[in-house]
Amino acid sequence: MSFWINLAVVLHVLLAFAIIGLVLLQHGKGADMGSGFGGGASGSLFGATGSANFLSRTTAVLATIFFISSLGLAYVATNKPREGAGVMESVREKPAAVPEKPNAAAEPRQAPPAEGSKARDVPQ
Repeated sequence: MSFWINLAVVLHVLLAFAIIGLVLLQHGKGADMGSGFGGGASGSLFGATGSANFLSRTTAVLATIFFISSLGLAYVATNKPREGAGVMESVREKPAAVPEKPNAAAEPRQAPPAEGSKARDVPQ
């Protein structure tokens, strides 16, 4: 199972790099003015308008695949199956309360002095 998840992550990263490359290859809106006067059509592989259509369609397809793989990876990351866990193991127990003073239980308690006797404060 982890092999397929690792493969999906690698493909997701490759899709991201491909989208970045395609966006950087595309011309901006200002580049169309130069191609109207004959400057851009001769140097382009697909002509003046063919380049924009091909690159924008390819970018749209890769972006759609990227978003679908993002949703799939998010689903897999949040819904991992627990191996060997039953119904009762999925319920987590609350941790036991920790006493504020860790040595409080170890100290012996002294009985209060009797009413008729005089108790002295003797250091221990």
